[in-house]
Amino acid sequence: MKIANKQIPFTLEQISELTKEYPTPFYIYDEKAIRESVRNLFKAFSWNNGFKLYFPIKANANPHLFKILHEEGANADCCSIPELMIAERNNLKGESIILTSNDTGSAEFIKAMDLRTIINLDDPNHLEYLENIKGLPEVLCLRYNPGPIFINGKETWGHLTEDKFGMTKDQIIQTYNTAKEKGIKRFGLHMMIMSNDIHSNHIIDTVDFCFNLAEELLIKHGVELEFIDLGGGIGIPYKPSQRAIDINIISNQIKEKYFNLIQKSNIKPFKIFLETGRLVIGPHGYLVSKVRHIKESYKTYVGLDSSMADLMRPGMYGSYHHISVLGKESVNEIEKYDVVGSLCENIDKFAINRELPKLTKNDVVVMHDVGAYGRSKVFNFNGKLRPAEFLLKLDGSFEMIRRAETVEDYFSTITNWSK
Repeated sequence: MKIANKQIPFTLEQISELTKEYPTPFYIYDEKAIRESVRNLFKAFSWNNGFKLYFPIKANANPHLFKILHEEGANADCCSIPELMIAERNNLKGESIILTSNDTGSAEFIKAMDLRTIINLDDPNHLEYLENIKGLPEVLCLRYNPGPIFINGKETWGHLTEDKFGMTKDQIIQTYNTAKEKGIKRFGLHMMIMSNDIHSNHIIDTVDFCFNLAEELLIKHGVELEFIDLGGGIGIPYKPSQRAIDINIISNQIKEKYFNLIQKSNIKPFKIFLETGRLVIGPHGYLVSKVRHIKESYKTYVGLDSSMADLMRPGMYGSYHHISVLGKESVNEIEKYDVVGSLCENIDKFAINRELPKLTKNDVVVMHDVGAYGRSKVFNFNGKLRPAEFLLKLDGSFEMIRRAETVEDYFSTITNWSK
């Protein structure tokens, strides 16, 4: 039996050399693949004059990686002051940044207003809140939550009534009208109803919802949108059996709907924005670990030197991440394992009943597709220290772009604590 493999841009020999100086676990990102991914996205949407990619920094907050993305044309979608600072230190300001509001505090709003960013409001009450603390923005975007939609009597996107994000249609209309009365003249619309969709259903539905609302806003309320931000949520094939979404097909579908809307409704051409984080960086990150112990009890457990603290998605969401064993890609002897970490939590499992090549101590294990929502979600439970990050550069060399956390770092924020 042969296990399906995913491609890896580095070899066992390279990792063996790297671990002579830097112990596992650590993350590796493929610069070449990241750059190509962003270029492909811009090429696909070149038909839209003004198209922008706003990379959601929450997907991966390493400033070195955002620098690469920005060099390829990406802007920044931010939710906090540190994220705004990452954008600012890469020389972004103004409408190259969107602050996507979500129970946002005054400090974040003030920083965003100082940078003159696009403000994307999640709550109609935030307009007055923002006005009271810093005044009104030049450009206002509103986040739309359409609620459950019924098509042929069948409910779609029913989960949206449980989502904390976005405004109802009535709230959207009222907030635009209030903003117009207050003198705001430039508007955008944002919507995101799904995460990690590998069938493209959500992004096309998002287009329909947003374009229909744009038409109604113009005809009934005199609100003309300068841009529509279709959010993100485009998924990637975590499993070898899954097929990647063809961004060109999606773009062509959006293009057809876009020009049909303009022709039908006499709407002026508007800009299309996307916030695809997972799509452009997710497949190009790897978590490298080593086998620490193999335990036989009711099952066979492979214990790694990484844990859920280093990659929380499998334990928290039950998400699948493909696992490769460097140097054993052609091994025919297969065993079934639970691949686990050392946290005092039974959900600290990267895989359950996963078929892998027969493992031994110190085997190098690689977890795929961790470029987005991997290192950005690490934590310190059980006193685990956050791992290092490396960039696989265009010339094939490795550059450390974040060192591993130390014990001194872990205790550095404790006050009045003597040894």
